[in-house]
Amino acid sequence: MRLYVERMAYGSDAIAHDKDGKTVFVRGAVPGDTVEATLTQDSKTFSRASVESVLEPSPSRVDSPCPYAAICGGCPWSSMSHEAQTEAKRAGVVNALKRIGHFDADRTEELVRTCESPSDPWGYRNKVELAFAQAGARSIIGMHAADEKTVVRVNDCHLLEKRFSKLPKKVSGAVTYLANSHGLTFDRIGIRASRRTGECEVALWTQPGPFPRAQVAKILGDAANLSSVVRVMTKGPKKARKIVGVERLAGHGNWSEVIGEEKMTVSAPSFFQVNTVGAERLVELVVESLGPQEDDEAMDLYSGAGTFTLPLARRSAFVSAVESYGPAVRDLRRNLEQAHIENVDAVGGDAGREFPDTDADIIVVDPPRAGLAEDVVAQLSEQSARRIAYVSCDPATLARDLERFERAGSYRVKSVSPVDLFPQTFHVENVTILERV
Repeated sequence: MRLYVERMAYGSDAIAHDKDGKTVFVRGAVPGDTVEATLTQDSKTFSRASVESVLEPSPSRVDSPCPYAAICGGCPWSSMSHEAQTEAKRAGVVNALKRIGHFDADRTEELVRTCESPSDPWGYRNKVELAFAQAGARSIIGMHAADEKTVVRVNDCHLLEKRFSKLPKKVSGAVTYLANSHGLTFDRIGIRASRRTGECEVALWTQPGPFPRAQVAKILGDAANLSSVVRVMTKGPKKARKIVGVERLAGHGNWSEVIGEEKMTVSAPSFFQVNTVGAERLVELVVESLGPQEDDEAMDLYSGAGTFTLPLARRSAFVSAVESYGPAVRDLRRNLEQAHIENVDAVGGDAGREFPDTDADIIVVDPPRAGLAEDVVAQLSEQSARRIAYVSCDPATLARDLERFERAGSYRVKSVSPVDLFPQTFHVENVTILERV
């Protein structure tokens, strides 16, 4: 099947149309390519295909520096120039606002700014996760494959800073030995590494049960220069596992990073942006847009470990911060204590149920991929804050929520700023500013 590739989807695939006009999602293609592709799925409304050969390469096509790009799931857009990636990400945001948020086309083009690229396109990540699989009696540890079913062993990862790029191989070798020699299994293995603090942590996610703690700490310590090794124990179904404990096996038992003026410490289960330089730009955009004053009261919903809470607290009179995830709440309180910040009320609980009983002047929300619950949009719409900064990692749920805000009539979208926190992938962060009508 010969196809001309038109644009990227929100995902790993590109979009083309067959001779009958049916949409075809093409794996391994770049917009502007003419390819020979093999059909892998065919339905009444769309098809899927995989590139067999590139007949006419796009001007945006580049050679990926990663030797695993075709089989590893970590950098699916790496055959496309970084400039083309950012253009495609902005286009994806525009498309979501028009298609899902039902925003007028002309207004959408005015609202959505050029996608920013604050970090280097490679070597930007402070975290990677290794997958664990078993083939008979042997354990396999590596990166998730592009097919999302298998595991790919790698010698290095170009997404990590060069000085840490060999960590996946070192850690996977040590954990493979431990798994095979002690009959251990793992849910996943997390690696965090900071170029600024020099700290490296390995987090082993396992089921509760007997565990050779001293041996694990020694083998991993011999394999790599680690500042922390922890075990995170979980129970329950695979997609809904709950953390039942965290054990420090060696070192600090946590990991630290510097963002702007703040040194933040986070535990292994807590969320933290994987692109430190990109996270700094998010903070700058939020602070610049909200314009906190010394007598302002601020609100930070889904605050996590305090990425936005700390800088807002240094510029405002008081901050009400709400976070539902227990480990992140503890990290937030520790970070506030370490920073000697006392003008924050850090509340643990659901944002809707624990919505602060206050009239905030400025608000920031940074929800998970699912976006804001309808009741949270309703409560925010009743606030008298002059501006709301909505930080989102999913254009679709952002578009849905922005439509809800404008339908409520209290706030109007002023700007949407895409920020490329995840080069070589389809993911994009957005900072949206809403102003009180």
